[in-house]
Parts: sequence; structure tokens; C-alpha cells
Amino acid sequence: MLIESFQNEKIKNVTKLLTDNRFRKKSNVFVVEGQQENARAIQYDFEPVEFFICENIFKEKLPNGKIHYVSDKVYEKIAYRGSSEGIIGVYKTKDTPLTSYKPKDNSTVIIVEGVEKPGNLGAILRSCEAFGVDALIVADGKTDFYNPNVIRSSVGCLFGMEVYQAENEETFEFLKKNSFNIYTTLMDETAEDLYKRDFTQRSAVLFGTEHSGLSNFWIGKGKNTLIPMAGSIDSLNLSNAVAITCYESLKQKKG
Repeated sequence: MLIESFQNEKIKNVTKLLTDNRFRKKSNVFVVEGQQENARAIQYDFEPVEFFICENIFKEKLPNGKIHYVSDKVYEKIAYRGSSEGIIGVYKTKDTPLTSYKPKDNSTVIIVEGVEKPGNLGAILRSCEAFGVDALIVADGKTDFYNPNVIRSSVGCLFGMEVYQAENEETFEFLKKNSFNIYTTLMDETAEDLYKRDFTQRSAVLFGTEHSGLSNFWIGKGKNTLIPMAGSIDSLNLSNAVAITCYESLKQKKG
């Protein structure tokens, strides 16, 4: 059966999952658009609920699961990228507590506090995955991991990463219990250059919001660290700062 109406209940449900964070969280499912993104979700054992396929666009092998065929116009309505890709999947969410994470002896963890922009979080995930960071923790997070903009901007990197959400206190206790070197990014005279930090041991680097930086909670809880710069600007976009830190970690581990 081909779905051709925007008023079809399944289409209205997908549209609401895409636009309503509360509905998405209550439903415990999320939407993935695109061939690469769906392939990664399946590769990393996310459980599919159903797929919406536009046959005029999608020419690959069909995924295993419940398939709904939709017209070009319906697909264009529910897809952010319009006529591209031709596949949208709905998957069950995973709720993984921070206590389940078992770090390696040389694990590098990135922690972002209060990140608000889904696109920023997606870009951070992409850098973490690309440079081999072991885990990302969102402390006091305001962003839904399964927001479509997070998945889109991370190009599906979310699915293969160790990603956790925890309050500041729980995060700090976890770092202490597992003997992490804690590097904060508070701007003061005690800060030392990033390349002087040792990433061959368990390390956690904390970043705050672009607007106000790390909260007072983290004062005195780590060694202040900065990215050395030569220009007149004294700060970077959050995702760029994380990317540089991830690369420094990888460079040190490769020796």
C-alpha cells in the first residue's frame, strides 16, 4: 500500500516525532533520515520499529523490518533533505546509565556542560568519533540526543559512540572513582596549554557553554587548560575547541 495522504496517522506520527521533543521522549522512539545514518543505526544494534521508503528515490537493498511505501510528495514533507536519500527509519531509544561505562587505562572522555544547540552537539559527536575519543558525557544537558538535528549533524556518529547524560555531581564522582585526570577550561591565570596535558592516561576535558563557560561547580575540581592561539580572538566555537582537543588526544596516543 502506498501512503499518499499527509493526513495518514503514521505520517502525522512521524511528523510529530520530528518536531516535538516531549512527544519523542514519551514515545521512546526517534527518527533517522538518510541511507548512511540508517545503516549506522542498524550496524550498532538500534532496534528498528518501521521504515518509510520512497521507491522513486531509494534504490538500495531494503532493510529488515516493517516497510511503509510513501509517495514523493509525502516523503518530501517528512524529510529534512527533501527528495534525497529516500529512507526514514523509526527506532527505539536506548537509555544507558553512566555507571555502565567501563573506561580503558588511556581513555579520553569529552564532557560538555549545558550544551543547548543540537547542531553543536552533533558536530562534537562527529569530532569525538573521528579522533577516537572513548566517550562523550553531557553534564546537565538540555539537548535531546535523539533530536533529528543531532543525528543529522553527526552524520549518524551518535550510534557508534559511548554517549551518556548525567548531572554534574554524578559526573564528577564517576571521574574521581575511575581516577581520571580532570582538565577544565576555565579562563584564569592557572591555565596551561593543551599540549602540555597528558592524554596517554585516563583524561577528561570539560567544556562549558559558549555564552558563559563552565559553571562554578567545576571551580577547583580540575587543572585549567587552554588552547594556545596566536590571533586577537581569545575563544573558539565550542565544537571547534572540542575538535582541536580530540585531535591532540589522538596525536599523543599515536606517539
